Amino acid sequence: MKVGTTQPGSQKAAERPDECMDGGTIDVGSLRGGLDLQATVESGQSYLWWRESGPTYADETHAGSDAWYRTTVRDGTGPALCRARQVDGRLEWEATADVENRLRRRLGLDDDLVAIRDATPDDDLIEAAYDAFRGLRIVRDPPFPTLVTFICSAQMRVARIHAMQQALRESLGTALTVGGETFHAYPTPEQVAATSEAELRDLGLGYRAPYVLESARMVAAGEADPAAAADLPYEAARDFLTQFVGVGDKVADCVCLFSLDFLEAVPLDTWIQGAIADHYPDCERDSYAATSRAIRERFGPYAGYAQTYLFHYLRTGLATESGG
Repeated sequence: MKVGTTQPGSQKAAERPDECMDGGTIDVGSLRGGLDLQATVESGQSYLWWRESGPTYADETHAGSDAWYRTTVRDGTGPALCRARQVDGRLEWEATADVENRLRRRLGLDDDLVAIRDATPDDDLIEAAYDAFRGLRIVRDPPFPTLVTFICSAQMRVARIHAMQQALRESLGTALTVGGETFHAYPTPEQVAATSEAELRDLGLGYRAPYVLESARMVAAGEADPAAAADLPYEAARDFLTQFVGVGDKVADCVCLFSLDFLEAVPLDTWIQGAIADHYPDCERDSYAATSRAIRERFGPYAGYAQTYLFHYLRTGLATESGG
């Protein structure tokens, strides 16, 4: 694994001593609706996992891989490394801390996908998406990394968004050594706030650099915390998140859905707007908020799940191949 370098003017990334890993398994058959790990972590909702070998978001297949994926989580003493793969009907994981409960949350393993699908109104396109990616689950990534990720997502392909997050991780995040190999946690708000716009541009963020920097500084200074939106009603939470620099309604909806447990949120990105125009024109309205309400009413109480399956189905081209 490449070890990130410290850029001029940045704080030197803190280091943790060599750590060992423990692990466990989760029976996929015990999960209502199953699990597809690849479809979950490579479906455009999370950019905090990376493949142990080979690039992430590069497969011609978009589900069913038995590859090992890595991420970092934070415990009371700092970051911990976690790796997981799905093989032979089980989810195997290893980590430098006891992360099973956090892993279950991060991967949405306690969501009842059978009940969620049953609660979704009959719709041929959504049914086809559910059939194509059975076991895809909505993640609950940490709020600050999710905020930064989707600030970076504007006009970007998924592989490029992922590369930006890896650059932030490797250059700014706390280093930890496991088995003689060095990894980096996703940077904290304080670590990002201590950098400069020029440094973030050098990491490939482009015009998004000042947005990420100013939003990180807001969080680090205690001016606003994206996690606080979780305590608000959904539409108020979306409005709250737009106070961060570079965050409009769509990015706010991504944070609501992929971090804060608002499973009714429907981020109206280009793919979903296209689907509305082609398949649900009666839901088109003259504002983001009004269109959001209409499509949520159409998709049902777990509209965010329908959106996520539909996004992955459209983005991977399977809808076109099947004539959808």
